Amino acid sequence: MPHVTVRHFPKDLDADRRAALVTAVTDAVTAAFDVEEGAVSIALEPVAADDWQERVYGPEITGRADLLVKHPAY
Repeated sequence: MPHVTVRHFPKDLDADRRAALVTAVTDAVTAAFDVEEGAVSIALEPVAADDWQERVYGPEITGRADLLVKHPAY
C-alpha cells in the first residue's frame, strides 16, 4: 500500500523516462501518504486509443467521478 496504476495510450518509454516517472510518482506518493518507498507499487497499463472510452473513460472517469482528484480537460 499504496498502489498506483497509470493507464495511457501505448508509448514506448526508454529506460530514462521510465525511471524518471517511477521516481516522480514514488516521491509524490511517499510524501502524501507518509510511507516508505518500499511500500509503493506502480503499474503501467497501455490502452489502445480505440479502447479508451470503453475501458477507461466510461468506467474509471465518468463512472467513478467522485473518486477523481484531478479531472481531465476533455
